[in-house]
Amino acid sequence: MAAAQGRNNWFVIGISTAVVVVLVALGALVVWMNNRANDPGAVPTGDIINAESGAITFGEGDDVVATYLDFMCPACNAFEQSYGQSLQSAAANDDITLEIYPVAILDHLSQGTNYSSRAAGAMYCVADAAPDKALDYMNALFANQPQESGPGLTDEQLAQIAEQVGADAAVSCIADGTYEKFGAAQAKKHDVRGTPTVDINGTRLDISEINTELPKVLP
Repeated sequence: MAAAQGRNNWFVIGISTAVVVVLVALGALVVWMNNRANDPGAVPTGDIINAESGAITFGEGDDVVATYLDFMCPACNAFEQSYGQSLQSAAANDDITLEIYPVAILDHLSQGTNYSSRAAGAMYCVADAAPDKALDYMNALFANQPQESGPGLTDEQLAQIAEQVGADAAVSCIADGTYEKFGAAQAKKHDVRGTPTVDINGTRLDISEINTELPKVLP
């Protein structure tokens, strides 16, 4: 009886230990996955990139307009059609400081190709290697925007668009996917849950406020 009881005790201890080991392993896996999800990968640098905030910056005006855009997002394309040229012209005249944040929140809508991340990374490649072509490249990406829920453009097509706007220096960076993780990390860092997202002088606008508040800072 005692021997049987002892074997039962050891069995219970063994099961408990195994459960603890599994729980510890699962906890470690969760931590690893969270760290990986938040890992920005290589951080882009360059004359127009703020390495701390991730902003691609144009102009030196007093009012700061920050736009967070996903290149798979139809609403972002519509936003650019409505305000893109006005914002870019205002920045060129130093009427505003325009901060552009390419983010990736729609990877799940590109059939497993992670188009949002790849396009955001490509934008950072151009801003890094060919800063004078960054706005041309952004405009070209929206002009060639693929259908949402489709596979998106290939890396070769993203590189070809860079060549078309004169950003040949960025081609190898795009091909290597150097900054592919950065867009998703930026979305998490700046708590971007929908696009387009717009901040004016550090204040985040509700989507319903964009059409009323944004024109106030434009000449």
